[in-house]
Amino acid sequence: MAGAICSGQIADYIGRKGSLMIASIPNIIGWLAISFANDSSFLYTGRLLEGFGVGIIFYTVPVYIAEIAPQNMRGGLGSVNQLSVTIGIMLAYLLGHFFNWRVLAVLGILPCLALIPGLFFIPESPQWLAKMGMTDDFEVSLQVLRSFDTDISLEVNEIKRSVASTGRRTAIRFGDLKQKRYWFPLMVGIGLLVLQQLSGINGVLFYTTSIFESAGISSSSIATFAVGAIQVVATAVTTWLVDKTGHRLLLISPTVAVSFFIKDFVSDNSSIRSIFSIFSVVGVVLLIISFSLGIGPIPWIIMSEILPVKIKGLAGSVATLANWFVSWAIAMTAPLLLSWSSEGTFTFYMIVCAFAVLFVAI
Repeated sequence: MAGAICSGQIADYIGRKGSLMIASIPNIIGWLAISFANDSSFLYTGRLLEGFGVGIIFYTVPVYIAEIAPQNMRGGLGSVNQLSVTIGIMLAYLLGHFFNWRVLAVLGILPCLALIPGLFFIPESPQWLAKMGMTDDFEVSLQVLRSFDTDISLEVNEIKRSVASTGRRTAIRFGDLKQKRYWFPLMVGIGLLVLQQLSGINGVLFYTTSIFESAGISSSSIATFAVGAIQVVATAVTTWLVDKTGHRLLLISPTVAVSFFIKDFVSDNSSIRSIFSIFSVVGVVLLIISFSLGIGPIPWIIMSEILPVKIKGLAGSVATLANWFVSWAIAMTAPLLLSWSSEGTFTFYMIVCAFAVLFVAI
């Protein structure tokens, strides 16, 4: 949440590449603190540093992708961000079988170390350069992105028009967000990012093994890895579908809640119980697939596309902050809710997803 508060302003003042470099530093230090922790204070410090870096990255990456991607590929390339997240989750599930948490923390440093030198080989966002008044630099950056044999004159004019209404480093205040042209896209962005987390996805992903164990699945760790792999495949499909079907695709499955509810009425030794345990796995799989197809990647794409240039930094920070706050609330409450009532927990998540469909339709 702390990283989210700063993310928009950092990305606006030092650029998209600069903010990603800044974010990499606390990530590296955080993983080192966790790996060599002597007591819980090191773990807390490491997690705080990690959170700060990730809070910046989760805002900056989708904005950068949206600004460098051609319009006809923006949705698909934006989904690559979520695809990378799902691959990371799957790798965490897999490597957790072979390494202890200290080794995993060291492995977490590797992509952070690769990011810093890698940023020197990619161009800065043309939109940000144009907003900063760097006309020559922004045209060079766009030409590099589109290849040197491509005519970029139309796109150059479009970018110039999009930033014409804003001055270089234009000051923006919270009071300005009251204007409808600002508060409406901000409401859409915040609404989607909040509903994304209220769907309970992190409650499922963080505690997948525990959920499968309570459902009576003996090989819960294998089932957990399978869920991670399925999420990768489903998100990969999204990168192909999103520009063809539009951004309003939202699906969710109530199967998990139904199976947990019914299994409480059957005997522990009943073969029927094992059938409903399978339904639980199917339900989680359907939930992961539907999340990956819709409300997982798309809210980040929409947020980066609909926020006006003038308020993108401040409004993006607010929307990302709301997302991480609800993510924290879900992560903290999921174990308590699951111990209280598994079926009640998933039914609540299902109701939120039904409301999300209504929100998107309106």
